[in-house]
Amino acid sequence: MRTEIVHIGASELNYEIRNIMRVVDQLKALGLDINLENIGDPVAKGEKVPVWMKEIVSRASMDDCAYSYCPSQGVLETREYLAERNNRLGGARISADDIIFFNGLGDAIAKVYGFLRRTARIITPSPTYTTHSSSEAAHAGVPPVTYPLDPDNSWYPDITELRKRVKYNPAVAGILVINPDNPTGAVHPESILKEIVKIAEDYDLFIIADEIYQNLVFDGVQTRTLAEVIGRVPGIAMKGISKELPWPGSRCGWIELYNRDRDRDFKTYTQSILNSKMVEVCSTTLPQKVIPQIFEHPEHEAFLKKRRARYRRMSETAYHALKKNPSIVINRANGAFYMSAIFREGVLNGNQTLPIKNSQIRSLIDSLLRSNGSISPDKRFVYYLLAATGVCVVPLSSFNTELQGFRFTLLDPNEASFARMVNALSEGITAYT
Repeated sequence: MRTEIVHIGASELNYEIRNIMRVVDQLKALGLDINLENIGDPVAKGEKVPVWMKEIVSRASMDDCAYSYCPSQGVLETREYLAERNNRLGGARISADDIIFFNGLGDAIAKVYGFLRRTARIITPSPTYTTHSSSEAAHAGVPPVTYPLDPDNSWYPDITELRKRVKYNPAVAGILVINPDNPTGAVHPESILKEIVKIAEDYDLFIIADEIYQNLVFDGVQTRTLAEVIGRVPGIAMKGISKELPWPGSRCGWIELYNRDRDRDFKTYTQSILNSKMVEVCSTTLPQKVIPQIFEHPEHEAFLKKRRARYRRMSETAYHALKKNPSIVINRANGAFYMSAIFREGVLNGNQTLPIKNSQIRSLIDSLLRSNGSISPDKRFVYYLLAATGVCVVPLSSFNTELQGFRFTLLDPNEASFARMVNALSEGITAYT
């Protein structure tokens, strides 16, 4: 082209969770049975959407207004409901004007990072959910700025390192917290969240909290939402229904803005996010309209409680099966529906492999790995595990970390099937290492 058309951050956009599906499709064509543990879609994994929820959506779909535009910021009655729900917590108070709906949190994430000044950085956890790290890096056109989560301390943030990296990087304007965390399944205690708020206060930053899994914290595990601990610090909480209901195909998420009047720049910045939504007209109407009815349904909390209990059992099953393997470090998940393990230093090398009976599959995987000479050691493991066992996990290095490991889901509704998958994973690790 006569002028450069590629965005400066284009090379930073990568999503291995989906990329690996291209390999999965090729292996399926060769007759391999695949157990998908890479994508956090409860419905695709076999969870049943309850009838009472379907009935609410069905009734709402009969109203003509469900097919029309809604206000650009979102359905007013739903925003009022969500603001009141937040204010019950007794922390930062908001009104309906402090809530903006999006077509899923992916849309919200793109807007939140995309409307930052390019030189302003959000420091993100490492490892972190790829959509955050890629979007933040793409807006700046350079790799992400990160702070470590510690696998030897329940995947909690290293607060000392976070403070140091904020102090010596004046470009950092905000801190990202994912709680409960994806990809690790960690849930951060109130004390750690308050320390992060203190860092933001000391260095005049704002906080972004991805709380999409906030209602999937396992019973007995203690944490707080951002609204409860943020005090006077400006902040953005990201929430949605895709994981909780579950209804990932709704593409329905929202952000809540805290203390936006306490800082002129923050208020102008968040107004630009709202203006961008107005240019789009609105987000999808139907899922917004049914949120209050679903959240207030008498069976909703019992439904969530049952799901949380099952995910916790899956976490225990995986933890006890994998903790005995000397090659990895594994922590229990305390929320969401993911777990991550890391390989101990020096365990992986570029020569390891697994036996693959099908010669065509063997040839395909060897060819894919040869064509990518810079492939990370954990991605090499993931490819061989997939080809040898049909178990599809995600390399941890794809979550913006130098740690080598893998993430898998806790979603299989068949607990016996899940146990077989975990055993195949453990045996694969042993054979590979």
